[in-house]
Amino acid sequence: MINLLIIGIILIIFIIFLISHFKIYKTSKNEYRIEEDIYTIEYITEVVRIYFNNILRTNFYNMNLSKNEFEKQMKKREQLRKSLKTCIHGDLNAKKYIKEYIKDIIQKEYSFDESNIDKIINFGNPRDLNIQDKFEILLYMYKKDYDYRALEKIIVNNQLDELKENSMYYIDKEDIEKIYDNEIKVVRRFSDKLDILVQRVYQNYKGYSAVDELRDMKIDGISGGVSGIPSNFFRNYAEGESVSEISKMPSSYDSIWIFFKGKSIQLKFLTFNSEKELIRICKNIYKYDNPGQLTETAGYKINKMKDGSRVVVVRPPFAESWAFFVRKFDSLEKIEINELIVDKNKNLCINFLKWIVKGCQVTAITGSQGTGKTTLLMSLVSFINPTYNLRIQEVAFELHLRKIYPERNILTFKETEDISGQKGLDLQKKTDGTVNILGEVATAPVASWMIQMAQVASLFTIFTHHAKSSYNLVKSLRNNLLQTGIFSNENIAEEQVAEVIRFDVHLSKNVDGHRYIERITEIIVKKESEYPIKYQTVDNDAKIGEFLETMTEYFRRQTNKQNFTTRDIIKWVDGEYKVMEKISYETYSNILFNIEKQYKDEFINFILKNELIIDG
Repeated sequence: MINLLIIGIILIIFIIFLISHFKIYKTSKNEYRIEEDIYTIEYITEVVRIYFNNILRTNFYNMNLSKNEFEKQMKKREQLRKSLKTCIHGDLNAKKYIKEYIKDIIQKEYSFDESNIDKIINFGNPRDLNIQDKFEILLYMYKKDYDYRALEKIIVNNQLDELKENSMYYIDKEDIEKIYDNEIKVVRRFSDKLDILVQRVYQNYKGYSAVDELRDMKIDGISGGVSGIPSNFFRNYAEGESVSEISKMPSSYDSIWIFFKGKSIQLKFLTFNSEKELIRICKNIYKYDNPGQLTETAGYKINKMKDGSRVVVVRPPFAESWAFFVRKFDSLEKIEINELIVDKNKNLCINFLKWIVKGCQVTAITGSQGTGKTTLLMSLVSFINPTYNLRIQEVAFELHLRKIYPERNILTFKETEDISGQKGLDLQKKTDGTVNILGEVATAPVASWMIQMAQVASLFTIFTHHAKSSYNLVKSLRNNLLQTGIFSNENIAEEQVAEVIRFDVHLSKNVDGHRYIERITEIIVKKESEYPIKYQTVDNDAKIGEFLETMTEYFRRQTNKQNFTTRDIIKWVDGEYKVMEKISYETYSNILFNIEKQYKDEFINFILKNELIIDG
């Protein structure tokens, strides 16, 4: 009895202690929570979720509303429902609308002010902030000054895009803490605190978790789930490795990378915190315009977002882990070509590019991903005669040239489920187009479009390709033509490609991310001499021998025929652009013929001044 009495006294003292230090909060489910629990991001997110669900389920018919009020509430709810669906697709206006709604909800439920908002994120004490808190505060503060270039300014101002000692690009916890301590220290304004809190709730509820604001920034792209240990690896770890050793390695959900000015930079300080959160993002980020379900049998999806970004999502078993890739195109802006080409003797390269575009030469812009092909193509459009109408054919809308050149006559077409690229090309021939542009030649059908465009559909064509050399460019396009069945003979297909493409502008980048034009190459069709026919004029004793010579030459040309040669006109050598070879007389004449009259003398002087001596 004495023991029971002692236990009872202890319990009473413990309950009194709880009541004196914490207020007990009763939920609608008759569960009791300590009030401190409601001051968490997770709890507020759940409150917001329930609040939105209640709004969407409210029956206005039973509320005795006037007709005007009823219609007003119905319209307001429909706008909310629509915004909740589209805010996850890259619709920034819908996102802003939902965030304002969230701000109203949490203000109504919590009555936040200076006295209690720090209970959720302790803005006043940097030691209580985790690295995600500090980064999001830092990004918010920069965004107030630089809008969607905030991340770019953080990186550039602090040299965060430079190679680290292990020859990799990454931003780690120490980088962010150093910047935060130097620039922010303490957040004091209540309105700033509330906005940061609202963004955190939004990204956990409808957004993309830790990458939500990053996706909106003016960067080249962002990806997740592309490094670290996949979750299934923990179940199938190799013999000899302990689970504890593997558990120390970063997981796939700790993987966040950005693509910035041609560099893949890992954000080591950010994480999705769980595989479940990474999967949630992968399942939502691709769903704009109902592209179908991502399933085990359909293990990948390629789609676009509301702002034109391209998104690719993969999942097991097709991929070893869940992952997504977002390629941004709204960050592409008109950049003057002298800002793109910056190395010594750059005017030589810039002016030569100007003349091949003004001279209406079919030009391929080649290079690996991240070398700046699309950006250069956009700048080259400025050299095209303003009176020429531009028609663009793409697999998905990515170039957005009308945004950069709104005053130009430009119309873009893309392939759909019902309208093939070939049909789109046929239609273009009836739309008064002068110049055709292809965003990227990456498949056999697209290669076929390009050849057709250059031959009959336009004055000239510009396109991008991933070829490593001019030789590979011609061979790759030749193989594409054979795959589509347009040609069955290799030599004829290759000759057609070589006749169409006049220049290959190949882009590259150094290990430090510096982009440059590696070479400008002219592609020249070989003109074969006539077959030897001496057998027709010699006597009978020599006929057989001469005829065999003719047949030998025939089979040599058929089996080992090279239909084209290449000339590197300008090359980047040790950081400087230099003239290497001369252009052919045929190409010179063709450029001169197509250039507007007022520019002809300027072109001739450029050729002579730079010793681009002409054959012929």
